[in-house]
Amino acid sequence: MSPLAQRQAQLMDWINHSTPFLCQQLHMVYGDASFRRYFRFTFDERTIIAVDAPPTFEDSEKFALVAESFAANGLRVPDILAADHTLGFYCLNDFGDEQLAHQLNDHSCHQLYPKALELLPKVQQCTATSQATLPAYDHKLFTREFEIFTQWLLDVHLGYRLTPEQHAMLNDTFNVLADNFFEQPKVGVHRDFHSRNLMMLQNDEIGVIDFQDAVIGPITYDAVSLLRDCYRRWPDEWVSDWLAAFQQQFYPQYPLAKFTRWFDLTGMQRHIKASGIFARLHHRDGKSDYLDDIPRTLGYLVDIGKQYSELEAFARFVEQEILPSVLALADSAKGKVVSLAGSKR
Repeated sequence: MSPLAQRQAQLMDWINHSTPFLCQQLHMVYGDASFRRYFRFTFDERTIIAVDAPPTFEDSEKFALVAESFAANGLRVPDILAADHTLGFYCLNDFGDEQLAHQLNDHSCHQLYPKALELLPKVQQCTATSQATLPAYDHKLFTREFEIFTQWLLDVHLGYRLTPEQHAMLNDTFNVLADNFFEQPKVGVHRDFHSRNLMMLQNDEIGVIDFQDAVIGPITYDAVSLLRDCYRRWPDEWVSDWLAAFQQQFYPQYPLAKFTRWFDLTGMQRHIKASGIFARLHHRDGKSDYLDDIPRTLGYLVDIGKQYSELEAFARFVEQEILPSVLALADSAKGKVVSLAGSKR
């Protein structure tokens, strides 16, 4: 039996012997970009979500504490029905399968995105759990995330060797983005607030999931995670309009130009990290579907970076060196797949 199958069997055994529920069969709902896996089972004519969050990699206790804090601030989050943090198992009430992402189109987005943004002041009020203050999104974490880009995308995925001049340019980019990141007001940050982690519930309510990595960080972080989604891109003028309305409604004390710069450069930090994470998911974790999202994240870096003189060199580097290499590698991989498929008899 594989390790994953063993964990699933342990999860079922835990449900049947250590919770109020009985489970005859687990149906996998999805596994996300982390090590967590989500299953659904039926008990007493209701569906329940069972979560496998291996304690070596995941902190299920923090998930429970953040859930408590979010709920206390008026956010709809799943109820924790049973949990064993030592094992990394827990059961949640079922929010269904209808992600915000599923309902977005060129018309609905103009109602749904402002509605989702209205949740952020509640998220931002959550700077502590009942046990402790949330961890800070500090320089150490910021640096580690920047290095994911250089290690996993440039080195491992592309085999790209930086020149001394390119090293200097990346260092300059890092400093510009870091200055922007840490000058912003600090608030509670979900850290993965996007359309796949927002669930459409009854009465048009929006439920929030996957908040276990919450930190205290910059005021624009979650807004840019939502509006400059790694999985879907919207026209720049729409994003600007949504951002301006959000700033005017909730943060008029900050000039729009400053708020927009915070938003843009924070988005660049996030997309630098995300492109590296997507490469890491492929090479380390065997989750190759995320490779298709790398060109979109790099496209943001090119287009936004060109709008700021201090980031133009980095934008040109991505546009002329990295993005073409990513696309060429993807085309080569597709060609190999087609060739292998054609060779079967």
